[in-house]
Amino acid sequence: MPSIAETKRQTISFVFPEHVSVNNRLSGGRLMDWIMQTATINSSLISRGITVLGATDSIDFINPVMVGEIVTLESWVEYIGSSSMEIGVEVFSENPETGNKKLTTSSHLAFVAVDEEGKPRKITEKITPSNSEEMAIYSEAKKRKDERLAQVAKRDNQARNIIDETEIVRERLETTKVVLPEDTFHGDFMAVGKLIMDIDQAASILAMRFVKGLMITGSLDDLYFYSPIKIGDIITFKAGITYVGQSSLEVGIKVLSENIMSGEQRHTCTAFLSFVHIGEDGSVKSVPEFDPETPEEKRLWRKAQERKTFRSERVKEIKSNDEY
Repeated sequence: MPSIAETKRQTISFVFPEHVSVNNRLSGGRLMDWIMQTATINSSLISRGITVLGATDSIDFINPVMVGEIVTLESWVEYIGSSSMEIGVEVFSENPETGNKKLTTSSHLAFVAVDEEGKPRKITEKITPSNSEEMAIYSEAKKRKDERLAQVAKRDNQARNIIDETEIVRERLETTKVVLPEDTFHGDFMAVGKLIMDIDQAASILAMRFVKGLMITGSLDDLYFYSPIKIGDIITFKAGITYVGQSSLEVGIKVLSENIMSGEQRHTCTAFLSFVHIGEDGSVKSVPEFDPETPEEKRLWRKAQERKTFRSERVKEIKSNDEY
């Protein structure tokens, strides 16, 4: 049985122009896609088969990644249950000219091993912590897994929850797309990294329309997946602005999938992303004022303020542990 250190793997990539969004910065959606791919590779190898993402902890972008830089994604297995596992990922960027290396983000993801039909299968491999540091990582990962069980228990009910709260806010956007073979990674299931890229793109369009300027992704909050998406399904992204600060704002986006043959709609996930307004020179700029008016807008605003407080604490902790 391997230790945590023995499960570590790296994925390295150059940032090319097709990977960036604005101001030559790596797209937040693209980076999240890379994170999902890296973690999926590791989880599939350790479980000896296909795995699907069930949930991801918050992802906060600490430092920007620029075109021409090298991105290193390090992943490792922290805990293995009967059919699920916890994967840790850290992302670093490096300037090849100066050798300057920076922490970009870190995250913890939960994967489920599945068979050809998408049903959970047993994982025979287990993790054996080799020292006290690995035991602490293992225990914390098991704790996260246990805390997620409450959300997993509500998965079926959430999958049927197709009511869209963003319909009650004034600043909103709705887009659709059909899932093609190029969007999948195995069988007829959509790759979750591709879905995250679509979510980030839809949310950023709404954010840029509101500020009439450039926006970069600041964070993605905890995210749970309730229902898979397959080839031929129609995906609807329903986004709404839930909070506006001085230089940033939050977008909530609900993802629904529809089987075009039966007409059945399913709730795949609801994501909350924060965006920061930047100028042409890369400096942070203020955003237009926006005050919630209706009781529904005020309720969503209060929840968003709570998430903003949690984000600030998370970022402080990450920066305090940053060795680069």
